[in-house]
Amino acid sequence: MALTYEAAGRPDLSAFVRKDAAGQGSVDLLVRGARCAACLAKIEREVRAVPGVAEARLNLTSGKLTVGFTGSAGDPARVVEALDRLGYPATLYDPGQAQAAHDREGRALILAMAVAAFGAMNTMMFSVPLWAGLFGQELGPATRTVMMWLSGAVGAPCAFYAGLPFFRSAWRSLKARRANMDVPISIGVILTLAISFSETVLKGHDAYFDAAVSLLFLLLIGRWLDHQLRARARSAAGDLLALQAPAANRLDAAGAERCVPLSELAPGDVLVVRPGERLPVDAVILDGASELDTALLTGETAPAAAGPGDLCRAGAINLTGLLRVRVAARSEDSALAAIARLVEAGAQARSLYVRLADKAAAVYVPVVHTVSALTFVGGWMLGLGPREALIRAVAVLIVTCPCALGLAVPAVQITASARLFRRGVLVKSGAALERMAEVDHVVFDKTGVLTEGRPQLVDASPALLALAAPLARASRHPLARALAAEAGIGPVADDACEHAGQGVEGLIGGRRARLGRAAFVGAGEHAASETELWFGFEDDIKLRVRFSDALRRDAAETIGALRARGLTVEVLSGDAPAAVGRAAVEAGIDAWRGGLTPEEKAQAIDRLKASGRKVLMVGDGLNDAAALARAHAAMAPGSALEASQNAADLVFSGCALSSVVEALDVARSARRRALENFGFAALYNLAAAPAAMLGLINPFIAALAMSGSSLVVTLNALRTGGR
Repeated sequence: MALTYEAAGRPDLSAFVRKDAAGQGSVDLLVRGARCAACLAKIEREVRAVPGVAEARLNLTSGKLTVGFTGSAGDPARVVEALDRLGYPATLYDPGQAQAAHDREGRALILAMAVAAFGAMNTMMFSVPLWAGLFGQELGPATRTVMMWLSGAVGAPCAFYAGLPFFRSAWRSLKARRANMDVPISIGVILTLAISFSETVLKGHDAYFDAAVSLLFLLLIGRWLDHQLRARARSAAGDLLALQAPAANRLDAAGAERCVPLSELAPGDVLVVRPGERLPVDAVILDGASELDTALLTGETAPAAAGPGDLCRAGAINLTGLLRVRVAARSEDSALAAIARLVEAGAQARSLYVRLADKAAAVYVPVVHTVSALTFVGGWMLGLGPREALIRAVAVLIVTCPCALGLAVPAVQITASARLFRRGVLVKSGAALERMAEVDHVVFDKTGVLTEGRPQLVDASPALLALAAPLARASRHPLARALAAEAGIGPVADDACEHAGQGVEGLIGGRRARLGRAAFVGAGEHAASETELWFGFEDDIKLRVRFSDALRRDAAETIGALRARGLTVEVLSGDAPAAVGRAAVEAGIDAWRGGLTPEEKAQAIDRLKASGRKVLMVGDGLNDAAALARAHAAMAPGSALEASQNAADLVFSGCALSSVVEALDVARSARRRALENFGFAALYNLAAAPAAMLGLINPFIAALAMSGSSLVVTLNALRTGGR
């Protein structure tokens, strides 16, 4: 679309403003350079101050900024200008462009880290002899100067290249007349290199090229890990939308079938959906009858009967009958797309947490700059000379470099994640353990979480199993499949015909038989149940086959362990209320609700959060994805739908529900270790900064002290364990 320009020279982006049902305008922008909660708060605050803007919400994971305007008209160009002044370039949001930018950033970080590693190793080769000697002998002045020049020739170019991510971020921040964490890092590295060259030219005793490049290498490791964690977190909503069929079979005016992409579908179009196909959009059945597998949408294990006039949701699978349906909503307005939007909104809300490290950083930057400047000015005024005063100021910047502060949480997270991985729990989000440690209320889904999620036969005699198995092998119904799996390989009934929503009939040994609902088989008046099938030959006795979805073996024990740790427990499920109630009672849970839609589950989580509860959601279905994203912390079993796994913070494998308790114990231990690390980092800076100001520490010793503090923090992180 061509852009027009206003008189003030701004591009006219009003054509990209979309309007909701209430007529309110909004636009999505891609913001680059936002990395922490402080960046998020600053961007949202400045954008809300733009005239005409009612709301602004930034997703740190994807860089997507959603801006809501006070009316139908808005000026996105003003928002882009405000962001540019703030030091965060922004463009109209395009998923492909966002992914490409993310990939470019990842490649740049890997290359910078490789250059820093190369520089650190090779600079050390020339630096070690400067302070340790060569072959047991101290170097002479000429040899020392040569070694210093060689160290600079390798270290300086590597430091300048590896430092580009920090230098660019610092420059954008300074252009906006603000200082972020990258400003002192950049100043420290540049001044360290400057002093090192000065010492080399003046034939001084020490050079610090190795300190500069080693510092950058350590910082780049942390930044790359953060980049990888964000890459994992951004795919949940995309995986949900991937469950929509990419195309649909549309009938034209002449009744001919044409395969068209989803983007071409409009309300009122007539589609054909065959057995085994997924409904591409929300639609109303015109004719035909079938059973729909809605487990991914509602969590209901039993297929739902559907006939003319019924509304079918996008993402449901047509199991048995040919359907002709009328489109009720475009693909972007479908129930599946609504769930994806709920997931994305939950991810945005989850990014609003403010870490202790970010709070400390807000104080760190101005304090360290002030102390370093005072050290230089005070030292010069007291007669030290500009060279010695500058060395002390640089030592202050290096010794107080936020490596220990920056590693305080990531080191603990990595250690805790490794321990949980060995216990079968995958931690997917960098802040998941922080949130997990704060949990005081646990919400479980039923099917596939409290229970094993697969129907099992109950008290079926081998004779009955052998009789019903030929018909079961001819059916797509989940209960029939469970029966067939229990019976094993064998013959299939002749002339088998499946009746949508009723059952299957065919010939077994020349006799007509039926398997399905009680009324269909002719068993008389029996209440329909999601956990039974009836079987019988024509004009013969009818027999019932019962199924159950058994609780996980350690479900009751896990609930007891959670209560012993002071947590309250609840069940929220899309299954039939009766089945949910039975499972809750067996597990020892008093609070439960059944028959919930995905939106109702998400709303229930929101109400708990509004009441001050820190909620852990444990779910596995597509109907749980929005609730998982909205919860304070989220877990999913390894058998869960991929979209649910991506919306969760932690994924546990195996059949044991005790992984929830183990994750909670490790998270609480990780929180204790992180707080200890913060305390040590604070004490270290309180002791090291005065020593550097008094000249007791030169830049080289400062670099060693900084590395030592990082080592202490890392060793303390290794103590992270369970209860």
